[in-house]
Amino acid sequence: MTTTFQGQTGLELDERAVKALPRGVAGHFSPQVNWPGSPHFIARADGSRFWDVDGNEYIDMMCSWGPIVVGHLNPQVEEAVARQHAMVDCGPGPAPVMVDLAERLVSLIDGGAWTLFAKNGADVTTLAVTLSRAHTGRRTVLVANGAYHGSLPWCNPNTQGTVPGDRESLDYFDFNDLASVEAAIDRHPDDLAGIILSPYRQPPGGDQEAPTREFAVGLRELCDRHGGLLIHDEVRTGMRMEFGTAWGEFGVTPDMSAWGKAIANGYALAALIGKEEIRGAASEVFATGSFWWTGDAMAAGLATLEVMEREDALGSMREWGTRFQEGLAAAAAARGLGIVVTGPPTMPYARFEADGDDRALNDIFTATCGKHGLYLHPRHNWFVSAAMDERDLDQALTAVEAGVDAVANADVG
Repeated sequence: MTTTFQGQTGLELDERAVKALPRGVAGHFSPQVNWPGSPHFIARADGSRFWDVDGNEYIDMMCSWGPIVVGHLNPQVEEAVARQHAMVDCGPGPAPVMVDLAERLVSLIDGGAWTLFAKNGADVTTLAVTLSRAHTGRRTVLVANGAYHGSLPWCNPNTQGTVPGDRESLDYFDFNDLASVEAAIDRHPDDLAGIILSPYRQPPGGDQEAPTREFAVGLRELCDRHGGLLIHDEVRTGMRMEFGTAWGEFGVTPDMSAWGKAIANGYALAALIGKEEIRGAASEVFATGSFWWTGDAMAAGLATLEVMEREDALGSMREWGTRFQEGLAAAAAARGLGIVVTGPPTMPYARFEADGDDRALNDIFTATCGKHGLYLHPRHNWFVSAAMDERDLDQALTAVEAGVDAVANADVG
């Protein structure tokens, strides 16, 4: 089916975009790293689904790359935003709802004593690194190999345009490997400011990896022993693994945690939450932005948390995601295909064992799923929202059957 959006097809929009925008659509939205024929421009979205400008309908299992957690245009969230917008959004000072949301997050997040707001995940991961240095008076911050904490020079996986000084005071370790953490600390005697990591390893195009209890507890002990701060990057995992910090099951509380994506159901909002001991540094470091305290996003954040708690959103997301993972694994096994399904049920991912690093089989699989109305990405973990229902699951698993058929019949040489 091909229609037009305000007189423009997707192809025509692409032709305009490449003239006015570098690469047309860039960054992680780039079609160059997605499946062939993937939609580039979105006309509208509602609930668990979206429609591209050519009229094709998809179940959104990327959840807009993570922010959508209770469904596009969730009525309670949108009503809260409309009420706030009728009063003030971007004003000369913040709206009172900022205090309401800050109090809610402090009460909800383990170790929470204060909150600083921003707009993007990279804002708050960078702020956390800055505060760790301000608080400790030290320089060295440890980062997990292959981790993604944003696209700023200190953490961008693409080093073009960066200089050695951008990463001068960073060192690296391997996730779930305490010995590598200890070795990195030993390389910088008495200079550990902090350790930042995602609480669940999610490398681009790779198998997701859960933390071991030994690693989680050991990392907390190493930070305490050497006087550094433990920082969790919960931008991707936040409100999708636990209704609180992800290592609560281990009894491990970070000193600071960075949040974004799902905390406001698609409205631009990020938050850094920290312990009382770091309040002084958080008060003294200058960090601001003209749009960081807009009221609409704060209202969306507060409403999103209310909806999630009232409707046990995490419970329904886990159930839906588990059934999806099981259906995917069963479909592959029925065709004799080796498949590796990883990640928590709310953030699943899969790759075919016969696939190479270029994910050629995943391209085939996700493109075929796309033709059957299921939107996945070949090289990034997927997401589940609380808006997904039985109809979505039935269609998603039908698309998966078609996708694994295509892989089984593929000849990629």
